[in-house]
Amino acid sequence: MRSRFRQIDVFTEVPLRGNPVAVVCEAAGMTADQMQALARWTNLSETTFLLPPTDPAADYRVRIFTPGGELPFAGHPTLGSAHAWLAEGGRPKAAAVVVQECGVGLVRVHLRGESAANGAMPLAFEAPPARVEPAEESLLVQVARALGIDRQVIRDARWLDNGPKWLALMLPSAAAVLTLDPDHAALRHLAKVGVVGPYAHGEGDGCDFEVRAFAAPLGIHEDPVTGSLNASLAEWLTSSGVAPSRYVVGQGQRLGRAGRVAIERRTDGRILVGGASVTCIEGSLVV
Repeated sequence: MRSRFRQIDVFTEVPLRGNPVAVVCEAAGMTADQMQALARWTNLSETTFLLPPTDPAADYRVRIFTPGGELPFAGHPTLGSAHAWLAEGGRPKAAAVVVQECGVGLVRVHLRGESAANGAMPLAFEAPPARVEPAEESLLVQVARALGIDRQVIRDARWLDNGPKWLALMLPSAAAVLTLDPDHAALRHLAKVGVVGPYAHGEGDGCDFEVRAFAAPLGIHEDPVTGSLNASLAEWLTSSGVAPSRYVVGQGQRLGRAGRVAIERRTDGRILVGGASVTCIEGSLVV
């Protein structure tokens, strides 16, 4: 079969500085095995497949695959899929809001303004609810060892789950986050680990926090920019008072990227996770 195909760079206005997602724009007729095979072949953190919706409230349905399996939800693939759907001529039922159907249900993606001259789209998704639970001390000791730090360096920790499940660690500073050099083989048998640390005032090039995401159990050493993790981190950090209702995250610096994730917690408690995205590759795919 032949399908329209796009590769979208997410959480950046500048091509090649964010997190890419491959999007098969016309995936009706593909089997799950074919989708999984293509996700392994692209070897990106996620590959998505756009399908006709089964819920009448949705504009499209998406299936999201990593090289190792299918996910019910992921953040940067949600923004990249919405970008690709719009770029391919999709028109949402509701003005300025795209409704995506995926494994966790319906996810609303907001258009936050006009596209830039290079086609970069400002989009933000409403994060699905995240469960925030305590982390086991015995696991934190093992994870600290795998990260190459003392257990005492971890200021706080939680399990976060909004579809993908992450063990989230708060470190004392962005510098502590950036200097981590993990043992990915050890992490593979422990958990997907998200690490966050604050920038001091005036540092961070406009960012308030630096985040890194180590997804060794999925076969991904480090994810460049991670929407789902930042969404669940926002639930934890804003509800606990560690972060304000609006803040900006930097991610991907150690990988030569410059991802920027804008977080907004609205007065009704809904969390928006936003950023720009831009098409880097477009054409047709034959499988």
